[in-house]
Amino acid sequence: MALKQVRCVVQGRVQGVYFRASTEREAQRIGVSGWVRNRTDGGVEVVAEGDESELAALVAWVHRGPEGARVDGVEVTWGPFSGSFVSFSVVG
Repeated sequence: MALKQVRCVVQGRVQGVYFRASTEREAQRIGVSGWVRNRTDGGVEVVAEGDESELAALVAWVHRGPEGARVDGVEVTWGPFSGSFVSFSVVG
């Protein structure tokens, strides 16, 4: 089990379509911790930590998003596990 952190910046029609709430629910279902928030540029930012394979599942989901969203692009950055998060939540 390789613990990692991933940061995704999602662009498209991703605000006002329950993207944050849906991401929170999916992250909790998968079992990763971290947060999701709206960005001032109209995108959504996700930071999550956990097992690399679980994070990969979340990244794949983020590329689709919830029904009603239109994901035009996702910038994905992998990093080291920090252990900073105990749960997954919507912030901001």
